[in-house]
Amino acid sequence: MVSKRNGIAAEIDLLVTNDQHCVAVEVKSFLSIDDVKEHLERLEKFKMLFPRYSDAILYGAVAGAVIPEDVAKYAYRQGFFVLGQKGENMEILNDATFEPKIY
Repeated sequence: MVSKRNGIAAEIDLLVTNDQHCVAVEVKSFLSIDDVKEHLERLEKFKMLFPRYSDAILYGAVAGAVIPEDVAKYAYRQGFFVLGQKGENMEILNDATFEPKIY
C-alpha cells in the first residue's frame, strides 16, 4: 500500500485493520536494524499519509524469515511486534511482558 501527499511518500508492506486498530507491518526476508529504523520513520508520518486511519490506534510490527537476535531486541525495544519464521509458520516472538508502542 503506497501513499503520496505533500511531496512525502511511504509504502506499507502489510496493513492489518479492524474498526479501531491498525498494525503496519514491514516484511523482509532478512531483517536489519536499518529496516527497523526506516519503518519507525514511516510510522511517524503514517496518519498524515493515510488519513482514513487517522483516528485508529496504530501499532508497528516487523516480520522476517531471518531476524538476527540483536535486530529482534532492537525492534522489541522500539515497541514493535516481532514476527519470525518458525518452521513453516510465523509466530510473534515478543514475550508476555511486551507492551507495544502506540503511534
